[in-house]
Amino acid sequence: MTKTPHEYEPPKPMTTAERNARKAFRQIDAEKAMSEHEKAQRAFHKNRERLKAERLAREAAAAQADQSKPKSKA
Repeated sequence: MTKTPHEYEPPKPMTTAERNARKAFRQIDAEKAMSEHEKAQRAFHKNRERLKAERLAREAAAAQADQSKPKSKA
């Protein structure tokens, strides 16, 4: 039987087993997605802290180099 445009066919009701299986798979997928997100966040924060330490070291070295330079009298 072919449907004409705009004809509505109600969805088939899910059995209890299908509902429980879908719920279990969704829960596993959600846990997997959250663990991937947490892993990405940890990597991001670790990299950010490394870059911050490098920047602070560069700034400290530049400030020390400026202090050790003798000032010329103009």
